[in-house]
Amino acid sequence: MRQIALPLIISAILLAACEPVPAPPAAPAPAPDTCGAEGYQGLIGQPRAALAAMTFPIGTRLIGPEDMVTADFRPERLNIEYGLSGRIDKVSCY
Repeated sequence: MRQIALPLIISAILLAACEPVPAPPAAPAPAPDTCGAEGYQGLIGQPRAALAAMTFPIGTRLIGPEDMVTADFRPERLNIEYGLSGRIDKVSCY
């Protein structure tokens, strides 16, 4: 019995080592531009003062570093964030 068990165990180990490695998961698709943020990406790095002369869709939020905002997710809402330096850091939909 011992003579049969050892080759069976070795065979099982070798077969387990031959199992194919699963493919890595595909990268997630980029989020759709539901609020038109793509058209405002040129604002990144600009001074906050540049926003005063512009018009934005209704509901757009201009968010400063100390500003509190609601946590509700609205993919159609444009959000423009600026930092302590007064420069625009991020333009996105949420």
